[in-house]
Amino acid sequence: MAKVLVTGSKGTLGTRLVEELRKRGHEVWEVDLQHDAEEKYFRADIAKYRQLERVFEQDYDYVYHLAAEFGRINGEHYYDTLWETNVIGTRNILEWQLKKGFKLIFTSSSEIYGEAQEPLLTEDLPQQKTIIQHNDYALTKWANEVQIINFEKRYETPIVRLRLFNAYGPGEYYHPYRSVVCLFVYRALKGIPYDVYEGYHRVFMYVDDLIPTIANVGNNFKPGEVYNIGGTEYRSVRELSDLVLKYTQGDPGLIRYLPEDKHNTVSKRPDIQKAVRDLGHNPKMLLEEGIPITVEWMKKIYGEGR
Repeated sequence: MAKVLVTGSKGTLGTRLVEELRKRGHEVWEVDLQHDAEEKYFRADIAKYRQLERVFEQDYDYVYHLAAEFGRINGEHYYDTLWETNVIGTRNILEWQLKKGFKLIFTSSSEIYGEAQEPLLTEDLPQQKTIIQHNDYALTKWANEVQIINFEKRYETPIVRLRLFNAYGPGEYYHPYRSVVCLFVYRALKGIPYDVYEGYHRVFMYVDDLIPTIANVGNNFKPGEVYNIGGTEYRSVRELSDLVLKYTQGDPGLIRYLPEDKHNTVSKRPDIQKAVRDLGHNPKMLLEEGIPITVEWMKKIYGEGR
């Protein structure tokens, strides 16, 4: 049994990861911005070094660093908060790692691949060619990875980076900056128009296929490694929208079909062989299975209709 800290523990993925780690018998501590009465919980802003002093009075074997400002459009509208939380916050965690000596698992994003046009995105690609990121969120996540690379070189700190690709499923509560599946489902249920970009493709990954893989990192921790963690289904955004309309019985007239999303790249398809080999990553859930489950969960939370 390990003693583990999860930053961003009250988020969509953090909540599920805490449950999974506890189920495996680990002693799990949490840090997030929400007020909470749990015994092993700290309320702290990772961007404020002083607030983390209480968190790191004790030692941990592993720290899962999930806390971050999420989303492309969120990053444009609230760029100052984005940079402070993601970049200064991650630097603070790295500084505490130097003092305390824990193993760090950092959740990055597929967004770091930016304008890359390769048919298959491999983990070493960003260090083999110059890639321009399309938005501030992507820039901060790549800045985080460069911060980590520098600390690994200078201090030999034990860190693993995980690049997540389009996770979705129950537990993701709606707001306008959420992931594409959450946005489409909520808006279809509520009769709110949304945009679909023609010709754009993604790999989608159901949350239950993701969380065990993240939890497995501690079982086979390889310092300096970076892993793409995504699904195997390479689907168009239009196909996703069609499935959402089918399972929500949404109005097709809500959809505006557009040719270009200036904030994002056209297609992203990861090579996930390393995650399969080292972390037992085994994505199984098809969109045709995961979307109706997500729809039913959102109906319970938000109901149907405006």
